[in-house]
Amino acid sequence: MEATIALAGNPNSGKTTLFNALTGAHQHVGNYPGVTVEKKCGTFTFNGKSFNIVDLPGTYSLTAYSLEEVVARDFLALEKPDMVVNVVDASNLQRNLYLSLQFMEMGLPVFIALNMMDVAQKRGISIDIEKLSALLGVPVVPTIAKNGKKGAAELVETISRRLGHDSDRQADLSLIRISYGNDIDDALIKIEKIICDHSFLTDRYPARWTALKFLENDEQIVKLAQQHGQLLERVLPCDTCQCDPDSCTTVQQISERCDTLFIKKISQIVTLVTDHLKQTSGTYPEAVIADHRYGYISSLLKQGIITHHYDRDRLQISDRIDKVLTHRLLGPMIMVAVLYALYYFTFNYSALPVSWIETLFSLLGSSIDASMADGELKSLILSGIIDGVGGVLGFVPLIMFMFFFIAILEDSGYLARVAFMLDRVFRIFGLHGSSVMPFIISGGIAGGCAVPGIMATRTLKSPKERLATLLTVPFMNCGAKLPVFMLLIAAFFEEHKALIMFLITITSWAGALLAAKLFRSTIIKGESTPFVMELPPYRLPTVKSVVIHTWERTWQYIKKAGTVILGISVVLWAMMTFPGLNDAQLNHFEQLRENIKISSAKSFSESERVSNSDMTDEIVQARLNSVDMEQAKVALKNSIAGQIGSSIEGVTMFAGFDWRTNIALVGGFAAKEVVVSTLGTAYSLGDVESEESNTLAQRLSKSPDFRPLTALSLILFTMFYAPCFVSVVCLARESGSWKWALFSVVFNTGFAFTLSVVIYQAGSLLGF
Repeated sequence: MEATIALAGNPNSGKTTLFNALTGAHQHVGNYPGVTVEKKCGTFTFNGKSFNIVDLPGTYSLTAYSLEEVVARDFLALEKPDMVVNVVDASNLQRNLYLSLQFMEMGLPVFIALNMMDVAQKRGISIDIEKLSALLGVPVVPTIAKNGKKGAAELVETISRRLGHDSDRQADLSLIRISYGNDIDDALIKIEKIICDHSFLTDRYPARWTALKFLENDEQIVKLAQQHGQLLERVLPCDTCQCDPDSCTTVQQISERCDTLFIKKISQIVTLVTDHLKQTSGTYPEAVIADHRYGYISSLLKQGIITHHYDRDRLQISDRIDKVLTHRLLGPMIMVAVLYALYYFTFNYSALPVSWIETLFSLLGSSIDASMADGELKSLILSGIIDGVGGVLGFVPLIMFMFFFIAILEDSGYLARVAFMLDRVFRIFGLHGSSVMPFIISGGIAGGCAVPGIMATRTLKSPKERLATLLTVPFMNCGAKLPVFMLLIAAFFEEHKALIMFLITITSWAGALLAAKLFRSTIIKGESTPFVMELPPYRLPTVKSVVIHTWERTWQYIKKAGTVILGISVVLWAMMTFPGLNDAQLNHFEQLRENIKISSAKSFSESERVSNSDMTDEIVQARLNSVDMEQAKVALKNSIAGQIGSSIEGVTMFAGFDWRTNIALVGGFAAKEVVVSTLGTAYSLGDVESEESNTLAQRLSKSPDFRPLTALSLILFTMFYAPCFVSVVCLARESGSWKWALFSVVFNTGFAFTLSVVIYQAGSLLGF
């Protein structure tokens, strides 16, 4: 049976980098059962033995303040991994060991990977590894995860050795007991006894650890205790207390009158110690517990574990860099410059591979067109699959470049500085500084996704700030919207593509913040809460980490195009193909073709046809092509999708959208990439493609229904209208009500349409 290793630690401790170094390509990403927190699993082999490794969400503590902490804690308690590798930042030992102590208080088989030793050395910090291991009573191995070599072999060897010896594993399970002062210690002894007497969670956690959670007012433990108490109430005979059995009709009455219930006893102890600490020290039990844990860590480190080789007050490199990059004036200017540079390099250096993929799909379409007979199957392959999905896949190089640069900014630590700088702006609009990261994750820089951005709002403690963030996160430019923007930019704004994309990003942020201000001033009123965040040190991103992150996100985009988008494209092709033309309409167009041939024969004398045969054939073919184009448009407009698009054209025309654009936008409710694939199918079915116009961007630029103002209106509408279906479902789940999800659909679409109408009508009046 394969051993399971849990990889745990603080955010920014290099945990994921170590995970990548150990597992390489042998990993997969999913979700924990029942929740939407990301779960990374992988395998590695050593001396013929295979090990499963799970990368737990990064947490600072095991107190259930966030869903990530609950998930990590439940995995450790319920799944009972064979070993917990606690990744600790060697350059910030005091803060990181706070989580290590909690692992040991839980009685887990802990093994510390002392990571980022190179950073500690650069900061003039020396650590006595052997003494630290002896004082903590757990193995400690120094590592440098970013290069995947330093300490990795020793780490794997130690894991394998300790899992192979029962005596070592028993030593790892020894509990650490910290004294929290007389008041807390006395309460712990009493609560621990009650927990043991009633067997409350004793199969999951050590009784002392559970007692600590009661004193810390841990929501999850308190809720479990209430459920356990209710179970006891149902089986508790009333003759053990002084109440009348007939009068104990409700759980509330029983819990009020039966002193034997363990939950009431624990509550009384917690209340007594809390009141005493408030009166004597002006503090709370959770604060006392945290202070004693840090005091315990401080006493360890003062026993010669850490040696400093420099003046502690001098500024570190990261601090000196931050004096410039987070400066009140220079910081925002540099941030804007970095963002513009990202778009400039992405668009310019991805142009060639994008053209290669477009040429590939064009050649594929031409070969199928030449080899297959006309019919519905050929139309499905050409218009439904190649022009539909191919239009989305054509942007893979650009998406890949975008993700590549985002991964560099993320791994270097700069994105955390962006969040820090934007906090001041966000507070003006009634949002919390923690709202910045959900915005960035959703595509606030470029290429994110609204779903993980919505889930990231769980870090916000204020319900009102969280709801305001939930409703505005979908305004960000997620990876699904990027193909639409890139298509329209390539068709109408090619000369200023980087600038236009930069302005689109600024506009999305402005729209989201203004909407947040509106919500916080009307339907979600409330005071803003304080914001505190840790800025990780700057790091040089590793090639392996950047490549893995880039490939993971790009592959998700490709996979979506090959599955979801393909399925939707086929359905929309069918809706844009059937029912087709009736017999009378087919006869009408056949008669037009016959008339062109007859009239062409009469228009030229025999001598003219001989001397100008090439010119005559071109004229006839041009006339026949115009009939073919008109027939294709009539057939498309007569289809199910065409009728839907035409039915709302009377309204959407004010924003510059014709019936074909309406079809694409309706499809975009399922997934925003569908807008591109649907336009590709619609303009493939509706036009007779010429050699000079073999890409969708070229078709749009030559279409009489499109002009730059129309493209601008469509960009704005796509930017702000209703979230995709998956995001709507996720929003309903996270907000706890479909009311807010439906509100998001209606408000966002109304806001987007109003903005598009204003821009289009104003532009038309000005002659654009």
